[in-house]
Amino acid sequence: MNKNTATFVNCPTCQKKVEWSKESPYRPFCSKRCQLIDLGDWATEEHRIADKDITEQDLWSEEDLTDFAGKH
Repeated sequence: MNKNTATFVNCPTCQKKVEWSKESPYRPFCSKRCQLIDLGDWATEEHRIADKDITEQDLWSEEDLTDFAGKH
């Protein structure tokens, strides 16, 4: 890719500039190491998709309680 038209992004792990092209196999990461660090952060829930807090009431609907009571 021509350097004049190349698109660069920052590696999400180390912030190093990475060319966004077929020649960058780990894009958007700069290396396999940074890719694995990011994967580890997701696996340990250091990264997660934000959601509303779930209350105990949210976990049990009326239908769930009826089913539970009917089985015991």
